[in-house]
Amino acid sequence: MTRILFVCLGNICRSPMAEFVFRDMVKKRGLSAQFIIASAATSTEELGNAVHYGTTAKLAQYGISTEGKRAVQLKAADYPLYDYLIGMEQSNIFAMRRILPTDTDNKIYRLLDFSPQPRDIADPWYTGDFDTTYNDISEGCTALLNHILSEQPKPTTFYPLSFK
Repeated sequence: MTRILFVCLGNICRSPMAEFVFRDMVKKRGLSAQFIIASAATSTEELGNAVHYGTTAKLAQYGISTEGKRAVQLKAADYPLYDYLIGMEQSNIFAMRRILPTDTDNKIYRLLDFSPQPRDIADPWYTGDFDTTYNDISEGCTALLNHILSEQPKPTTFYPLSFK
């Protein structure tokens, strides 16, 4: 069983998009029973709120529902529950490190760290561009799933504890 927690700032745009895209991918491959997939926020700003209408609309284009999902916050107690804690951008990683101050098991990554072009995924809350966000998340989820299925070593990453 592989357990994945996707994380972004508010848990209403990117991380639930990644959660439901990844769920859809594993379902289509008949692998749902092999995964636990969830998402969370680093902030408290959106706790209890439903998925953003832009994310809901974008996923609906692909027949993917977000029904029932409400924003929750990442907690230190989540660390032992997941094999991968996947942030969407460097600032999410920074915030995750405040909540999870040690990563002794090397579980914290950006989603696109698994792709050939590691980079941040822009927040559509600010950009309004849910198409680019969806494309980046699909790329990252595909790369993450391929990584897990191939049992390759996790990418080597280094995230400083503070920005300079």
